[in-house]
Amino acid sequence: MKETVVSGIRPTGKLHLGNYFGAVTNFVKMQYDYNCYFFIADLHSLTTHPTPGDLHGYVRHVLVEYLACGIDPEETTIYVQSDVPEVAELYLYLNMNAYMGELERSTSFKDKVRTQPDNVNAGLLTYPTLMAADILIHKATKVPVGKDQEQHLEFTRTFGNRFNRLYNSEYFPEAFAFNYSQNLVKIPGLDGNGKMSKSSGEGNCIYLADSPEIIRKKVSRAVTDSGPSEENQAKPEAIQNLFDLMKIVSPADTLEHFDGLYNKMAIRYGDFKKQLAEDMIVFNTPIRERIEDLSKDSSYLRQVAKHGALKARESAQKTIRDVRELIGFKSF
Repeated sequence: MKETVVSGIRPTGKLHLGNYFGAVTNFVKMQYDYNCYFFIADLHSLTTHPTPGDLHGYVRHVLVEYLACGIDPEETTIYVQSDVPEVAELYLYLNMNAYMGELERSTSFKDKVRTQPDNVNAGLLTYPTLMAADILIHKATKVPVGKDQEQHLEFTRTFGNRFNRLYNSEYFPEAFAFNYSQNLVKIPGLDGNGKMSKSSGEGNCIYLADSPEIIRKKVSRAVTDSGPSEENQAKPEAIQNLFDLMKIVSPADTLEHFDGLYNKMAIRYGDFKKQLAEDMIVFNTPIRERIEDLSKDSSYLRQVAKHGALKARESAQKTIRDVRELIGFKSF
């Protein structure tokens, strides 16, 4: 049998090139080799209190973009977290055996306490428990996560093993971080610092749904400098970031051409940015067009969401039946 992989994404906005190359391309590949559950984590998003209209719109947008990027609902299970109520039931059971002290030591919780002191809600405190429920509900053993999520996976193993000890079973397997590709791609942003991230502002990201006009405008505003002052000098971070972006969207000879100009102190950043923008547009256009087409097909989106919920609930219901029996719940 294929190993089970679980991954979720919070519906907090549109997907950008960083999401695409850092995660989604691997999802598309691994769906043929593993038993994959890819969910849209709308329950998790409630910690930030989205409006009902925003919440549904964001969920719909993530579903559209997953499909547009090549995730196949016939090969994998794509579902909305709130469509599987068994997740919330397992979350409750796990919370009964999760302790305040350990939850308060969560790095992400401490970060939230520091950055949003007026919204330190119980959902933030028990976020690791809900994430554990997402994983354990399908008895997954592989979870594609970055370094910042590895502590949550430790919590998942802790809660699963604690349940096993309490109820004298070996029911829940241990889940570990999983990188399908050996060559993880870090996509830099346009602001000259670090990776592409929504938290750094709209101008830092190239979204998969961006129009050609928006891409040209964003790239034209990307951070550069006054140019090289000597031949073959090392590129500053902001300039290297733009060359790294060109490396993923442009032909090799285009990258080589502009790299040569830089090394000879003959580069003109205006020409360089124009080429980068046009190559991004060529790369983005097929995905953007699929996003536009799928967005118009509400009937198909409903069908995908319903099909995914049925598949996810089949797995989740079996887990809950087993868990209730292990705990000792019985019908009269």
